[in-house]
Amino acid sequence: MGARRLSEALRRDSQEVWDACRAHPFVRALGDGTLSHRALEAWVRQDYRFLEGYARALALAGARAPDLGTAARLVAAAHATLDGEMALHPGLAAALGLGPPELAATPPGPVTAAYTDHLLCLAALGGFAELVAGLLPCLWSYAEIGADLARAGLPADPLLHRVAATYADPHFHALAAWACTLVDRLGAGADPMTRRAMQRAFAECLVLERRFWDQVYGGGEPPGSGRPPEPGGRYPARP
Repeated sequence: MGARRLSEALRRDSQEVWDACRAHPFVRALGDGTLSHRALEAWVRQDYRFLEGYARALALAGARAPDLGTAARLVAAAHATLDGEMALHPGLAAALGLGPPELAATPPGPVTAAYTDHLLCLAALGGFAELVAGLLPCLWSYAEIGADLARAGLPADPLLHRVAATYADPHFHALAAWACTLVDRLGAGADPMTRRAMQRAFAECLVLERRFWDQVYGGGEPPGSGRPPEPGGRYPARP
């Protein structure tokens, strides 16, 4: 595995799941403007709850960073998630007839809970490089989806347009590119055991990313069917 471009190797190792995320029916319907507002509401509710946990994991990664420059970028990413990306959701919710209390009170779905719990377990029990590798699939895949949507032309529906435009934004792409560079840098100095842990974290979180899309589109698991964590609190990947 080439350490200098570890991020690309991680993606290649999970290419089938990566492609399934980019071509998911939810993503295709978002892009062509046919996504129902009911499906959009499911995404708004669950993504809002997911981003709460994701921002916490980013902040914890910043606290564990080996140098101040990396810490500053990770803390800034947590801030951008809380005050930038999450600012999208209340406006969408209002347009869909949901008030702030109703949005905040949304219970996490089983995949949302599994994904955020897994990231926070990585933050508490995993190594720094393993945690960063686990954080990468969400950020990177959304950036690529945003680029795909921009190339095809953003949807005309105003609510769908706001979602697509958020992830097509160059600032979001720049953050994803920096995160890939960080994974590459950490991989270059990592021993084989750490690189294997990074590979496992990336693959597991990418599977959870795909399962999240299934959940909000209506093809996910019903409440109560989430798989229990393995010993140590890790949630197993599922093909």
